[in-house]
Amino acid sequence: MESQMPSQRPSRLTQGLDWLVRILLALAFVSAGGMKLAGVPQFVALFDQIGIGQWFRLVTGTFEVLGGLLVLIPRTSIFGAVLLVCVMLGAVLTHLAFIGGNPLPALVLLALSAVVLWLRRAQLATFGRSMMP
Repeated sequence: MESQMPSQRPSRLTQGLDWLVRILLALAFVSAGGMKLAGVPQFVALFDQIGIGQWFRLVTGTFEVLGGLLVLIPRTSIFGAVLLVCVMLGAVLTHLAFIGGNPLPALVLLALSAVVLWLRRAQLATFGRSMMP
């Protein structure tokens, strides 16, 4: 949001919502990703059920921790949100296609990650323009 012009400055409510959602996402993803990386038996069993291998648990945990940390830092939050949207799309699809169970928690985290993308859409547009030749 730093890159916005003063006339486009978000309201205090929008800024507060942005921080609240980003903090919630960081807590959820650093916690869940950390448990995957630590080899908590529940996650080892879950990834056994998926059938790809435990390397996938480690990759997923790394992406979750990285996304959770990136989303907290204002300058990198858009990249964290993009990463977390991708992870949660994969989680929802995995629930629906392979492991069953309730995909609602994954859908909620997907929606919250999408909220960050929407709230920081100007940051994404600025990054896109800076990548153009």
